[in-house]
Amino acid sequence: MRLKFLQLIVLIPLAALFAACGEQTPAAISQTATSQTASKPAASKPAATNAAEAPDTTTIQTLTLTKGHLTSTMTLPGQLLPFQTVDLYAKVNSFVKAMYVDVGSQVHKGQLLATLEAPELQAATDESASLLQTQEANWQASKATYDRLYKTSKIPGTVSPNELELALAKRNSDSAALAAARSHYLAAADIQSYLQVRAPFDGVISARNVYPGASAGPAGKGSSIPLMTLQQQRRLRLVVDIPEAATAYLHEKDTLRFTVQNLPGHLFVATVTRMAGALDLQLRTEQLQMDVVNDNGLLLPGMFAQVNFDLTNSDQQFIVPLSAVTANSKRIFVIRIIAGKTEWVTVQKGREADGKVEIYGDLKPGDQLVAAATDELKGGTLVKTN
Repeated sequence: MRLKFLQLIVLIPLAALFAACGEQTPAAISQTATSQTASKPAASKPAATNAAEAPDTTTIQTLTLTKGHLTSTMTLPGQLLPFQTVDLYAKVNSFVKAMYVDVGSQVHKGQLLATLEAPELQAATDESASLLQTQEANWQASKATYDRLYKTSKIPGTVSPNELELALAKRNSDSAALAAARSHYLAAADIQSYLQVRAPFDGVISARNVYPGASAGPAGKGSSIPLMTLQQQRRLRLVVDIPEAATAYLHEKDTLRFTVQNLPGHLFVATVTRMAGALDLQLRTEQLQMDVVNDNGLLLPGMFAQVNFDLTNSDQQFIVPLSAVTANSKRIFVIRIIAGKTEWVTVQKGREADGKVEIYGDLKPGDQLVAAATDELKGGTLVKTN
C-alpha cells in the first residue's frame, strides 16, 4: 500500500514535465519561426529583389524598311472598234441608180460604190453649159470689136476716144460675165459628181441599206439611214476606260496583253498609242486606245476584250508585307522600333500585290518595323528583337 503511494508521487511530476514539453507558448513559436527563417540561405533574398525590379519585355520579329518597285495586275474590259468607220450618204436628193457592192465587199480608196440619178441636176448642168457658151461668144465678139477699134484709132481722127472707151468697157464686162458663167458651170459639174458614191478609204462594206430605185439624200434631210457603212477592219482600235487611280502607271508605247471570250487560248498584244489626257467627269476614267493589227481577220469590230495591265511604279517606294501595317478607329500605322521601344508611325497605304503594300509616311530606309503589327502593342513598350 505504501509502495503504490510512492509510485504515484513519482509519476505526477513526470507527467507535468512531459506536458510542458508538448505545448509551446506563442513566444516560443515566434522564436522558432525566426530561427528557421534565419537558417535559410542568404542568397535567396537578393534574387527576389531583382525579380521585382526587372521590367517586363516582349520579344518580337522585325524587318528592315527598304524601297523598291511594286508590280500589280489589273484586268479591265475593252472594246474593239474599226480603226475607221463611216456611214455613206448621198450628198444631194436623188434616186439610187445602181449599187456595185454588197455586205462583205472588200473595196479600195476611190472605188465607185454606187451611182445616183437626179434629172433636175442634169438639167441645171446643161443650162449652165449653154450659158457658158453664150457668154464666151459675147466675150469673143466684144473683144474683136475693141481690137478693131483700137487698131483704127492709131489713125488720127478715125475713132473718137469715147467710142474706144465704150468698146473696152463692153469687152471687160463680157469677160467678167464669162468668168461667172464658167464658175457656175464648174459648180454644176461638181454637183453632178455627187451622183457617184466612192470609197474614202480601203475597207469592208459592213452594212447596205438601199437598193436601186430607192430615194436617197443628205444625212438628216432626205434620208434617215445611210446608203451603206464602210469600215477599216485590218486595223482596229482597242478602247479601254482606265480608272483614275491607274492613270499614273500607264504611258504611251506601253505593251499590253488582251484576250477575247470567243477565241479561247489566243493571247493578243497591243501597244498604247493614244491617251485622252483628261478624265471623264462622270465616270472619272481616262480613255486609252491601242492599235491592233488584224490582217488575219480573227478579230471583229464590236468584240469585247479583257485587257491585262501590269502597273509598276516608276519611282521606288517603301514596300512592306501587309502584316506590318495595322489600323484602329483613328489611323493606319506601322510600329517602328527606336532604342528598344515601340513607336506608332502614321502611314498611308498605296497599291497592294502579292501580300505586299506600298506605304507613305515619316519613314526612312533602314528603319526597323514590327513584322506583325497590332494595336495591342502600345507605343513606348520595351521590346526585344530577334
